[in-house]
Amino acid sequence: MRRLFTLVGFVLLLSFAASAQLTFSVNDLLNVKRVGDPQLSPDGRMVAYTVGVVNKDANRVVTQIYVMTADGANKRQITNATSSSSSPRWSPDGSKIAFTTGGQIWTMKPDGGDKNQVTRISTGAGGPVWSADGKWIAFGSEVYPECQSDECNKAEDTRVENSKVKAHVTERLLFKHWVEWRDRKRSHVFIVPAGGGTARDMTPGDFDSPPYAAATGVDYAFSPDGRYLAYLRNPDKVEAISTNSDIYLMPVSGGPSKNITEGMRGYDTSPTFTSDGRYLLFRSQATPGFEADRWRIMRYEISTGKIEELTRGFDLQVNDIIVTSDSRQIFFTAGERGRSSVFTVPVEPDLRLRIATHVRKVLGGRYAGSLNVSRDGRTLVFASSSNAVPGEVFRANADGSAAIALTSENTASMAAFGLRNAEEVEWPGALNRKIHGFIVKPAKYDPAKKYPLIVLIHGGPQSAWGDNWGYRWNPQIFANQGYIVFMPNPRGSTGYGQKFVDEISGDWGGKVFTDLSNGVAHVIRNYNVDRNRIGAAGASYGGYMVDWILGHNSDPRFKYKALVSHAGVYNLESMATATEEIWFVNWDFKGMPWENPVSYNRWSPHKFARNFSTPTLVTAGELDYRVPVDQSLQLYTTLQLRGVESKLVIFPDEGHWILKPQNSEFWYKNVIDWFDKYLTPTK
Repeated sequence: MRRLFTLVGFVLLLSFAASAQLTFSVNDLLNVKRVGDPQLSPDGRMVAYTVGVVNKDANRVVTQIYVMTADGANKRQITNATSSSSSPRWSPDGSKIAFTTGGQIWTMKPDGGDKNQVTRISTGAGGPVWSADGKWIAFGSEVYPECQSDECNKAEDTRVENSKVKAHVTERLLFKHWVEWRDRKRSHVFIVPAGGGTARDMTPGDFDSPPYAAATGVDYAFSPDGRYLAYLRNPDKVEAISTNSDIYLMPVSGGPSKNITEGMRGYDTSPTFTSDGRYLLFRSQATPGFEADRWRIMRYEISTGKIEELTRGFDLQVNDIIVTSDSRQIFFTAGERGRSSVFTVPVEPDLRLRIATHVRKVLGGRYAGSLNVSRDGRTLVFASSSNAVPGEVFRANADGSAAIALTSENTASMAAFGLRNAEEVEWPGALNRKIHGFIVKPAKYDPAKKYPLIVLIHGGPQSAWGDNWGYRWNPQIFANQGYIVFMPNPRGSTGYGQKFVDEISGDWGGKVFTDLSNGVAHVIRNYNVDRNRIGAAGASYGGYMVDWILGHNSDPRFKYKALVSHAGVYNLESMATATEEIWFVNWDFKGMPWENPVSYNRWSPHKFARNFSTPTLVTAGELDYRVPVDQSLQLYTTLQLRGVESKLVIFPDEGHWILKPQNSEFWYKNVIDWFDKYLTPTK
């Protein structure tokens, strides 16, 4: 009898706990600690990593550096400045950590002591990279190309700041990018003695290194013997129409550079030397002008200059690459069906055989990034997250076994919300091709109830929704306000093979629209969705698709009742010469509007404005140079003139993404209120 009462009490306790479960809100999202950038020490005994915390009053994220032992013990914060500290990088002997704070490079001991400012350059410094002997640190800075000294840069900055004339003047394209004007300054690579001293510009000239247009991060590296520095630049005259990026080798002591990928017209990046000095590995895209081409791993032999592809036949896009200290194996990540798996390939495979057979997956089923491998090649350290679990630092054996979380910064605080894992879903798309995506349900999901559906459409268009944590379009926010959230990966999405990526170019409103529509119909049939309460939202290309839906909301199976377009491409003709990356429209629409007017007329949402009738919220950042704000203003004006229920929210201090915490909170509130008004969430 006592056991029965105990069981009943336990059931009642669980019932009470479920009823008392907190609802995950925007404020809770802002309170999530942002864990990332794990860096394994050279001896494999310690891990440095960063934790970002939102300072809502200051309207920014403040990041600090932590260290722990490689088993996840002895965690401690080793920076505590009022400004962020980031990019921790171990010296080759493990005695120091270089990092960035206050716009300069510093070093410190692994316990946070003995902090020393390495750079004092007026234009700022970031992205520290050590030389193998520990004598030098390379970094990036943005300078006036005509200046030969820091004094010149400082004087010019002062003159510009004090001048009453704020005109931008340029005589070249790619004069603005993302959120800033690029009419004068250039990104250059510098080196400085690790103990501090005068920094030397290694890439002087009127060009960006790495090429600013498609920079993928820290793209410079010292050779193992310290004699050379590998860096990137685009040698083409008109950067705005070119995705070319070549890798150069420059003697650290000075002298002419050598272009080692000359003739390779796609983007070459991520130079990585093998420790024996025989090879330089890098990632490369083969097709010029196509920013979403398949990323391959290439091997350049230093002694002969011969270049070979090591991932020939591997149909996914390579992201992180890292090579073992014995120079034998390469570990890399690649997007795969909404996740990021870890693979390996030999540095020296038998090139007589089919190369793809040498690529082996060692860790799947999760979203991995910031990959590290221990010096003995036995241990992987990486960052990982899911749609229900914010990012943490993980460790696994090199064969992918025994994966465990080393950090748990958010475990206790997130437990109260009971967030559900994303569910995978498949359906037949255009031409009966299988399409894949994710479903996210509320934590308090009741299978006896019907729910409204929000369809989130990703941007790119050559990108993908993944089973990973995010802050700009977090599906848990929408789901836990009383919605089922559908995250489809239609044509153009990465992680499903290069042909799948290619099939959206020149076909923005075609097969992909069928993929999406069939997906919504499938979800309505197979989940507890009320077909009369369907909404959709998206940004960039996702915003384009929302704008396209506005003119094509006539599917007999369902109707969208509310839409949200953020930074959406609306008028392809005006967008083509207002955006900064001209190569993008050139590729995806097979020329400029005067060269291929048929494509622009066929796929531009503004051509179908006569059909607009669905209530639409339009949002954008005024500093957006990728999809200029006039696209959103044109859409909103058209909606108003058409008498369509609509609302406009413009952020004067944001660009393509809404990043500042208070702005993000305001954006989420407006989007949720808009859907609540027209779709009525299920509580």
